[in-house]
Amino acid sequence: MTTAHIKVFSESSIIVKGLEIRLEDANIGSITKDHINSGNIAGFGALGRMVELFILNTDLEKAAPILETYKEEINS
Repeated sequence: MTTAHIKVFSESSIIVKGLEIRLEDANIGSITKDHINSGNIAGFGALGRMVELFILNTDLEKAAPILETYKEEINS
């Protein structure tokens, strides 16, 4: 199997940071892409949920319960 990063979540930076911390606690590495800050640096704005969280596809099975629990918590 090829190892690749896959997008698992997209939201505001503070919400993404909360999930990132939970994944770190479970020893799951992640990468964030912050299109808002990138746009500001480049001189144009960005709208919407522009912070994305990526994990390795090999960690998806381990991360799935954490993702589901976190989504339930932020939506309740």
